[in-house]
Amino acid sequence: MDSALTTIGLPIALAIIMFGLGLGLTLADFRRVGKHPKAVVVALACQLILLPAVCFGLVVLFDLPALLGIGMLLLAASPGGTTANLFSHLFHGDVALNISLTAVNSVISVVTLPLITNLAISYYDRGDDVSLPLSEVLQVFAIVLIPVAIGMLVRNRSQGFAELMDRPVRIGSALVLAILVLGILLDERENVGDYLADVGLVAATFCAISLVVGYAVPKAFGEVEDQAIASSMEIGVHNATLAIFVAVEVLDSTEVSVPAAVYSIFMFVFAALWGTLLTRRTAGDRVPTT
Repeated sequence: MDSALTTIGLPIALAIIMFGLGLGLTLADFRRVGKHPKAVVVALACQLILLPAVCFGLVVLFDLPALLGIGMLLLAASPGGTTANLFSHLFHGDVALNISLTAVNSVISVVTLPLITNLAISYYDRGDDVSLPLSEVLQVFAIVLIPVAIGMLVRNRSQGFAELMDRPVRIGSALVLAILVLGILLDERENVGDYLADVGLVAATFCAISLVVGYAVPKAFGEVEDQAIASSMEIGVHNATLAIFVAVEVLDSTEVSVPAAVYSIFMFVFAALWGTLLTRRTAGDRVPTT
């Protein structure tokens, strides 16, 4: 997949998406973490520890080929995406919590993403042909964090412009991801049937588990409904664009990017269905009895 779509278009697309994320962030979003520490800690524990462990279990259980297994764990290590905020808004989640989680996890993932991915590479003993060196990791997160900082600066200078651009950027982010997924599947069209057979069930299962765990665990810890919904969307809706970028541009493997592409297909459908189910259940609970 060594084409203009990846070498030029993918970094620009990722930068634009992260700029859009920055347009929705303020320093208050980081300070808010201190006001709701339990909600943040529970969600981050699920996202950074529990779900990567679940993903690894699925990879081993389904005996995935090495590169697809690495791709699944790369996806599991990726933070929540901007689309998580949109789903949270649609289904009455605590969007402020989503924004705070995205902000914090995007910074933490500078460490956790290469750590988890390199552990996967070591598990499959593929260090000779697949590597994630520190210099490349720093370049990736420069592309991620610098546009976020610029977006935050723009919001600070012109909140009206930031709010005006919010919806177009979200729609554009979804379109960019759709184009990337289509491009990957077309590039791997000779193998796409085998890939779907190998990783489709794993990706779908992991997506469903992520959404349910992201809701159930915060509820078990006493979080209110809107915070549990926010956590569910944040944990279940990954920044697949970042995973694809790392796979294609850093690991130099389109095959490693396939799990993120396949997961994205399930991610949009499952998040919409799960959010609808939660909304209807909550609405039903609020119906007064006579």
